[in-house]
Amino acid sequence: MWLVTGANGQLGCELRRLIPNSVFTDSKMLDITDAAAVANFVRANNIDLIINCAAYTAVDRAESEPDLALAVNENGPRNLAETGVPLIHVSTDYVFDGTGHRPYLPTDKTSPVSAYGRTKLAGEHAIANSAKTFVIIRTAWLYSAFGNNFVKTMRRLGAERAELNVVADQIGTPTWAADLAAAIVKVAGALKPGTRAIYHYSNAGACSWYDFAHSIMELSGLKCNVNPINTAQYPTPAKRPHYSVLDKEDIVRDFGVLVPHWRDSLKKALAEFAVNSH
Repeated sequence: MWLVTGANGQLGCELRRLIPNSVFTDSKMLDITDAAAVANFVRANNIDLIINCAAYTAVDRAESEPDLALAVNENGPRNLAETGVPLIHVSTDYVFDGTGHRPYLPTDKTSPVSAYGRTKLAGEHAIANSAKTFVIIRTAWLYSAFGNNFVKTMRRLGAERAELNVVADQIGTPTWAADLAAAIVKVAGALKPGTRAIYHYSNAGACSWYDFAHSIMELSGLKCNVNPINTAQYPTPAKRPHYSVLDKEDIVRDFGVLVPHWRDSLKKALAEFAVNSH
């Protein structure tokens, strides 16, 4: 039986569609920061694979709540890893400092510049130190019809305002949660005992938040004008990587996953929004 933690988030909701016969938990059903609760739950439900989608993802708030972020992002993954059950864990492009100029390889040096990034990296290390079999999948700029995300915010503001200012000097790749979920299921089905690896998955291509916002308006038929600004003009508590495009060659080679272009996936996602938006 497979267990999906963080099952009410964007990725968890997409996984429910693909593997409906799995066990799905949120923080109320299973507190992953409680080691005894995790061990008991895994044993009682005969879990033989864990997909961990649970995370503290409030990037700016993590700067003022580092202990809470660390509890969820480091202690939680460690508790899951220590069950001895094979683990697929979702991590982030924010483990990099963003000073690179080519897509980051899974083997590239990590150097997070925010509390969120540091706690996610700590979670990766905890898994590597505790799990017998694991795959860590770093992703980026996640969005879906579920939960709160950049696409939903842009569509809401685009319908309310004549113009918006959006940062144009942070470069990455948007990722539709449905594509990531499909990749995770493919990895899960082919996971071999003793595998200990880190992979990257995001959609293909690269863009700035400004490019992304402009495409959202265009494809949504919204007339809102999007103006490019730089990071200094939009200060936030947490520092973001300026460049965090991820190299996906390893996961494509080893598992044959599909990596659609971000704009193609955005078109598909927007077609679903009206039906599945929550």
